[in-house]
Amino acid sequence: MKLEFGNYILISKEGGIEVQKNGKTLYFNKRPMFVTIKTAFAVNEFYEQAYAEITAYGDKIVAEGTLIVPTGSEFFFSDVYEVVKTGFKVSRNVKVLKAGDDLGFSTKISLTIAESDDVHDYHCFAPGVWYKQNEFAPDYAMGKDLNNEYFWRMETNYALPLFAMQHIASGEAAALSRWAADVTMQSTDIVRSENNTDPKCTIGAIGMSKPESKTLNYLYYGFGVRKALEIEIDGLSIDYVYPGCDGEMPRRNQYEGLDYSQKTKRFQRVNHPVEVGFEQNYAVGIQFGHYGSFQSMMREIWRDTYSRLRDKLFEVDNELYFHNCMNILTKFTRQYGDSYGLPFSCQLPNMDISSVSFQFGFVGQQPGIGYQLLRYGDKEGVPEAFEKGVNVIDFWVRTAMTDSGLPQMCYNPNIRGFEPYPHYIRMLADGIEPILDAFLYLREKGDLRPSWLEFCRKTADWLVDIQNEDGSYYRAYHTDSSIRMDSKANTPSVIRFLVQFYLVSGDERVKAAAIRAGNWSFDCNYRNMEYRGGTCDNSDIQDKEAGIYALFGFLALYDLTGEEKWLEGAIGAADYTETWTYAWSFPVRTLWPKHPFNHYSISGQSIITIGGGADVYMAACSYTYYRLYVITGDEHYLDFAEFIHKNTRQSSDVDGSVGYAMPGLGHESGNFTTQTLQSHYHWLPWCTYVEVDPSSRLYDTFGGYEIADAQKLSTEERAKKNRIYDTYTRGVLS
Repeated sequence: MKLEFGNYILISKEGGIEVQKNGKTLYFNKRPMFVTIKTAFAVNEFYEQAYAEITAYGDKIVAEGTLIVPTGSEFFFSDVYEVVKTGFKVSRNVKVLKAGDDLGFSTKISLTIAESDDVHDYHCFAPGVWYKQNEFAPDYAMGKDLNNEYFWRMETNYALPLFAMQHIASGEAAALSRWAADVTMQSTDIVRSENNTDPKCTIGAIGMSKPESKTLNYLYYGFGVRKALEIEIDGLSIDYVYPGCDGEMPRRNQYEGLDYSQKTKRFQRVNHPVEVGFEQNYAVGIQFGHYGSFQSMMREIWRDTYSRLRDKLFEVDNELYFHNCMNILTKFTRQYGDSYGLPFSCQLPNMDISSVSFQFGFVGQQPGIGYQLLRYGDKEGVPEAFEKGVNVIDFWVRTAMTDSGLPQMCYNPNIRGFEPYPHYIRMLADGIEPILDAFLYLREKGDLRPSWLEFCRKTADWLVDIQNEDGSYYRAYHTDSSIRMDSKANTPSVIRFLVQFYLVSGDERVKAAAIRAGNWSFDCNYRNMEYRGGTCDNSDIQDKEAGIYALFGFLALYDLTGEEKWLEGAIGAADYTETWTYAWSFPVRTLWPKHPFNHYSISGQSIITIGGGADVYMAACSYTYYRLYVITGDEHYLDFAEFIHKNTRQSSDVDGSVGYAMPGLGHESGNFTTQTLQSHYHWLPWCTYVEVDPSSRLYDTFGGYEIADAQKLSTEERAKKNRIYDTYTRGVLS
């Protein structure tokens, strides 16, 4: 009996399963019925067995059998294999027939990989969690230590519930994914512990494993309790475990007062009860393919899974939402002594101001908000917004420049001076671009602000002078231009500003600096997937925002030159960056009566860094993904652009119905992987800025606040409007 998908043939053999290609076995499972038992000693033991009966029913294979463990517990397995659009589907039913002296159980669908059992021979992909061999991940992340036995993670940690493995030498890849976004709420009166039982948990774990024939349980301080089992291990496998677990993870906080010298780890399991009649029902998708690169594998498997699991579009009036957001920025921008700006943070739901401090970019986005205010005030006839926006820009231009040409970046009005925050190259880009935008906007109206342009020129000169010979920039500097952080991965951040200042100034040195930075970024960020250190309050680890700024930089170079190399880089950065976005959804509860997640879903939120929480920063990219669609004609980018232009709004009180102080307010970030939101429950200026900035750009370029409005234009008209640099400088100077 066999099923065929392209060159891949799934066959039943001696009670097991094999996947062959051109007569060669690539994947197999000799004993597909697998159960892990939580014994009366609260230690997990695992057992496996071949199917007793395999039958073909039309275009499906049904495999069944009963697995009996030493305690006497009995489990009946019924698995259905079938061909689907992107590969194969396995639907599983497990029923407890008899309960022995056991406390809980879990099961597993897995395939052993025939080519190699060395984890170092594979690149892995788990959206927002694992890229290649996770060499840029923090020490506490799954996959950072490849010498473990279990690499399993609860699928709610994944932007899409999938895990893929690609054999580096051959290019062959396999992926497992949850079949449907049908997670239900787990028990809310049970706290997840090292090894708890929850009958309501419907979350799985996906990853890979190469276990020894021994039990593995870690005590609270990290000691591994192991007992030998008479189990045959065939090699390295890709696995879907149900219910899930976080397998063999390093501990982030060790017990410092304990005299225990071994490396501490944890293995946090969830079990279902061993009760007669209890049933498991779940399904997974299995994809196989041959890919010439990790990038192409990641792109195709993500897109296939996205097309199946992507959440429905959130219904929101983006024009009304934009105006609500601008009302927030107008209200909370004010004068503080001789400075202008917005509070650093305000507690929700009533916007209790908890801190006043101004950041040039990143979470403060002060000049960016200044530009949006003056633009909005002018276009909509709101003098208060216009005046406040001009005052914000004027404050930074008047105050922040240093002798070196590197602006100061964190001002505190309480001390009437600047804080000792690192001068991140990414934060520099955030703040300097909108100052140039503001200069150009007013220049077009005949309002010359030469000091604004001079501020930008000094910064551009500094960037030209400080650039490394290889085209890179360091992550952070001191104001005297000495190096503060020597990683180079943030180099793409300043490319777009360099391109745009070249267009304004005609300075060929600036153009050359942009291209040199692009070449470095193309080789290191794009080709090596070294997207790290993009968030200014995290260590230099793999993250989403480094991908975002690479996308911005490469697209700016393509807009400038039309060279296909830069479009390739932009596409590569876009494909990587979108994989950090929660495209699926699952139920999440909050601890507050007034919160958007009490009404809306978490889809559209995006993972910040590997091992971190999630926020709405992908909102900043909707305009850019739409532009990429107009350039490439790739319908997926259109779909994703609309998805993040709508679904990112779900963490906001879009229309005032949630009960926040003002409509449009949203929370900064949180972690909801346990289905209970953990959050500071506060608003920071960037939360609103990244919502309004792409909307204003969409309106200015294509004439509407909805992507659907832009789609009403003809293909030729969209393409013409998308050439944004044709009229960027509006004849300023040369």
